[in-house]
Amino acid sequence: PPAPWAAGHRGVDLRASPGAVVRAPASGTVTFAGTVAGRGVLTVTHDDGRRSSFEPVTATTAVGARVAAGDVVGTVDEARAAHCAPATCLHWGVRVGERYVDPLALLDDGPIVLLPFD
Repeated sequence: PPAPWAAGHRGVDLRASPGAVVRAPASGTVTFAGTVAGRGVLTVTHDDGRRSSFEPVTATTAVGARVAAGDVVGTVDEARAAHCAPATCLHWGVRVGERYVDPLALLDDGPIVLLPFD
């Protein structure tokens, strides 16, 4: 968006199957698991202070739980996954303080390879 307070899309949408597992992209602590605007949201505060938020998610990890990179923290909520209709997707946003940053920066170094979706 043109200004930090303006409406807009902040993050990336990852195609996912309904019920697919959601994994922590980096180690940290689950700091929120609840409903926002009718969708399940889960937030992991990473050890470096960045916060990853995912939606629509059904949390399988409780607030306060420590997670390692790759740990399952939830599943894609098929009842609320219409954001990318007709496909299903998982929205991933990352913040440093109140500023949104590129979520892909949390991924390991290396080439990004696009694979076909079945």
